[in-house]
Amino acid sequence: MGITPVDVSIILPVYNAAEWLDECLGSIKRQQDLGEEMTVELSIFNDSSKDDSLDILKSWKDILISVGIHVILSGHSNAEPKGVGYAKNEAVRQSSGRFLCFQDADDIMDPMRIKLQYQAALKHQNTIIGCKVTRIPKDSTIRYTRWCNGMTQKQLLTQVFTSHGPTVLMPTWFCPRQVYDKVGGFDERGKGIPEDLLFFHKFLELGGAVCRIDEYLLTYRYHPECTTHSVHRDTIWDIRITAIQKNIINQWKHFTIWNAGKEGRRFYRSLSTENRSKVKAFCDVDAKKIGKVYTYEECKESPKPKVPILHFSEASPPFIICVKLDLTGGGLERNIESLNLVEGEDYFYFS
Repeated sequence: MGITPVDVSIILPVYNAAEWLDECLGSIKRQQDLGEEMTVELSIFNDSSKDDSLDILKSWKDILISVGIHVILSGHSNAEPKGVGYAKNEAVRQSSGRFLCFQDADDIMDPMRIKLQYQAALKHQNTIIGCKVTRIPKDSTIRYTRWCNGMTQKQLLTQVFTSHGPTVLMPTWFCPRQVYDKVGGFDERGKGIPEDLLFFHKFLELGGAVCRIDEYLLTYRYHPECTTHSVHRDTIWDIRITAIQKNIINQWKHFTIWNAGKEGRRFYRSLSTENRSKVKAFCDVDAKKIGKVYTYEECKESPKPKVPILHFSEASPPFIICVKLDLTGGGLERNIESLNLVEGEDYFYFS
């Protein structure tokens, strides 16, 4: 006899989360209007936690069942965890929901999260639905939090190549099961692999859409044990370089790199030979750089590639902007606006 599908499966991977699980599970228990509009299950995979996580999870099972949330709890007890990607995949595999609501064990749902995201998902097929977040501690990652909460719906697609990662934060994802099936699940290589970023880019390349509910529906915790800290910056850089070339630069005939400094030059050196040849200029605001020529001395080509450095007002679009957002006191944004450029057409951020 087959398993009767539910409307929503909450996907909860757990690894050494004892410190935060009571808050997390309590917030799931407090979800409003679940019985009226949808059936919900909680699918948990314990990735060989060495603390009291398993005992806490077991203690909550009957409590959650009492409010109508079916609980599926599994895991393994190997010497080492298999990683976030594996744990998420296992939690999805054992679930039956038509929609998947991803939750991190150290975060806290707003009581209206599932209801509002479920309603949005019914209207937006083939879409990852996110939401705004409240950060704790309050003063942690101020620029990052301002970025992820402040983007327009259009920028959720145009700013996917920045170093911040997915424009819709993974712990806020809510989507039809078909989204997960289309991508084929999360990368299972384990520690150091940004499984959410890889999933996100693959989904977009397959024609997927993203949407953010402009309500604060998740409290997003920052702490030293966050799995984000295990991912090396160079790994993320390589993924971003591959994505922006495949989806944007390969279709351009020429372009300008905005930033003749360290980040702009690194971006130039990271490009394929064909795409480096499309770079007509660097542009900048620094008078000490303008008018000079950058020579790629490390290149094995002969003659060495040379690229002029122009003032931004004399450069031609399209641009790849390698200047970090929200760090110039609004100067970068004013300069872009002065050229009447359209984001997503005339320029993309790689910052």
